[in-house]
Amino acid sequence: MPRHIHALWAFIAALTTLASAGPSPRQESAWPPLVTPAPTKTQLRARDIGSDVSSLTSDAASLANSFTGALGSAATGGTNGVEPAALTSLPTGSQIMSTLGISDSDLAATPTSALQRRPYGNFTDKGWQVRFNGFIYKTPNISESDLAKYADGFVVGNYDQLPADQQANARNLTSEIFIVQQGNVSVTLDLVADMDGSSKESITLPYNTTAEGDFDVFVPLLQFANGNETNNVQTFGSWVRGAADTGNATVYLVPNKGLTTISDIDDILRITKIYEPEEGLLNSFARPFTQWENMPDIYANWSKSIPTMHFHYLTTTPEQATRPYEDFVFKTYPDGSFDDRPLNFTNSDETISPRKYLLDKIFQTFPNRKFNLVADTSNPDVMKDYPQMVTDYPGQVNCIWLRNTSETDSGDLFPYDTSGFKNLNNNSYMFFINANDLMNLDIENGQCRNATIPQNVTFGEQDE
Repeated sequence: MPRHIHALWAFIAALTTLASAGPSPRQESAWPPLVTPAPTKTQLRARDIGSDVSSLTSDAASLANSFTGALGSAATGGTNGVEPAALTSLPTGSQIMSTLGISDSDLAATPTSALQRRPYGNFTDKGWQVRFNGFIYKTPNISESDLAKYADGFVVGNYDQLPADQQANARNLTSEIFIVQQGNVSVTLDLVADMDGSSKESITLPYNTTAEGDFDVFVPLLQFANGNETNNVQTFGSWVRGAADTGNATVYLVPNKGLTTISDIDDILRITKIYEPEEGLLNSFARPFTQWENMPDIYANWSKSIPTMHFHYLTTTPEQATRPYEDFVFKTYPDGSFDDRPLNFTNSDETISPRKYLLDKIFQTFPNRKFNLVADTSNPDVMKDYPQMVTDYPGQVNCIWLRNTSETDSGDLFPYDTSGFKNLNNNSYMFFINANDLMNLDIENGQCRNATIPQNVTFGEQDE
């Protein structure tokens, strides 16, 4: 029985994500410039999000029915985490406006907002190239009572039983779902390298936003120091000019040699319980995000003890949930770049295999770095994609670490598939139980296993 429950949660996360584009953004200070040596240029592909999405309902009960029906569709879908049929229940901007009775003139009167994910950059023979990505949107005015009505659908009818603070969280995330992304918009970024703002560069992206408001493109920097002067990751600030909330983000210029830890978020960095649907909904829409065990200590130790360490946080939650995820991660874990799932119905790689698509992109951008891959066994895409990276990129994977949620959570009753690990060096990966199992490993020298943790890998479908 494959773990299609992850498809269910991926859809839950998708709706949660559509939520994260509206609340007030976190202001980030600018940082000194970055320098580092050189990898390859990644192919750019214009992104577009299809409009074949089922209609939003005009009341909370219908919305809840539509939502749970889509979850059932996801639960019977493929093993790559997200079934396209489930994605057809996501609301488009025009559906949102129609459902809420918002006119074009009403929307025009609301401010334009921007969201940037924290991007990474590499140094090439043409200088620094940074992958700027995010989206432009507007947030319609919706009454608190209407938000409460729709939020009840997302927490499966439990809204009235929630504490006041969790009701507020549910309303906030629901308001983030009801955004209208802005297409064909020119995006200009102001880059600030020094804390006093004295070192600046402005760039206009070569393409306007897609019909759904997205931008995702590698752009050369002209006024930053060469990338061969340090082995450390360096940072600077980026702001979207003219956006009401600035759309600010920290940019990470990453050396061509060193260690990058690519980490999933749900059920490895925070408690989500994607394998228990009602718990997963409440943990994402209502309850505060909560760290899993002492994983912050593990990551903090790696950050302090390994000078070349770069952290990249990669979740297949859709892009509109960027803010709540980033807010939690960067208050709890070391700074780093960030990726989530592009909502692209025209590109099968991005839609069907979002994690592999994003993994390929960063591996190809940094061919001379080593990568640690961290996640948990409740993700069927992880169980397939992580070992595949060893085959696809020989010598680039340093260690794979997977939390065994079947061992730690009695609510996870679904088996996981370890067949992808059959031909791997058994010292290159570890299935672990507690965060402390990762303590005191010499990961710089390739020590991936804690000898005290039994593995019991059958290289097939297993549930323990």
